[in-house]
Amino acid sequence: MGAAASSSSLSTSVLAFFPFNLSSSLTVGEKLCAALIPFAVLVEVLIHSLSSCFDAHDSRPVKPVHTFDDVRRLARNSPFSVNEVEALRELFNKLSSSIIDDGLIHKEELQLALLNSAGGENLFLNKVFDLFDEKQNGVIEFEEFVHVLSIFHPSAPMEQKIDFAFRLYDLRKTGYIEREEVQEMIVATLKETGMHISDEVLEKIIDNTFADADADMDGRINQEEWRNFVIQRPNLLKNMTLPSLRDVTAAFPSFIFNTGVDDEFMTEGRSSHQRRL
Repeated sequence: MGAAASSSSLSTSVLAFFPFNLSSSLTVGEKLCAALIPFAVLVEVLIHSLSSCFDAHDSRPVKPVHTFDDVRRLARNSPFSVNEVEALRELFNKLSSSIIDDGLIHKEELQLALLNSAGGENLFLNKVFDLFDEKQNGVIEFEEFVHVLSIFHPSAPMEQKIDFAFRLYDLRKTGYIEREEVQEMIVATLKETGMHISDEVLEKIIDNTFADADADMDGRINQEEWRNFVIQRPNLLKNMTLPSLRDVTAAFPSFIFNTGVDDEFMTEGRSSHQRRL
């Protein structure tokens, strides 16, 4: 993967996900949706960019991180089949060995995969890493990797997507979305895409958002207010679903080159997950 190719892919994807011009007349939902786009894009670019690592069909064995029983357990508790969890393990192993070969993804490794640079600050990357790092121990473990990707799966429950989107905006982890956080998100989005709006338009977007979402008018949005706000505006969550995750092995067949899973287990996890739903 060349630096130019990955950078171009991210830039193109961000712009492609923007269905509008921020300076035009938009609904509040459409404007607020803009701030979610780069997160979904980063997750999708992560999957697509790393899939090219497998195109060479490197036959060298990859150090296993989990046993087959672990893989089956993860499949039972996610929308992914056993084969797809194995494919995600291949992806994880490639990523987790790019700088430090310890079976864990460090922030520098995630940044290298997404931005072809192991240094510098990026709000979106920092937040994506923070949400993947569910144990908050400074690294991403395989189970955390599978769990977060499962939220972007088309079959994931809507409540999971609503909660995840709330945590994306709750930058300071206070349990509330505050005006400053929404402003930071929108400004970072504009910077990422090279777009510009006036301070007046930015303030109007934030004012309209809080007028609609902040039901108790205390100047911040709590989880229940966010849930009600999003349910009435389902477009806010459309970027929380990545269709390519519906069938990882079909979307990225090169992932399964080194798989140790027999065909009979291919749909095991998905079937048990669907029964629970």
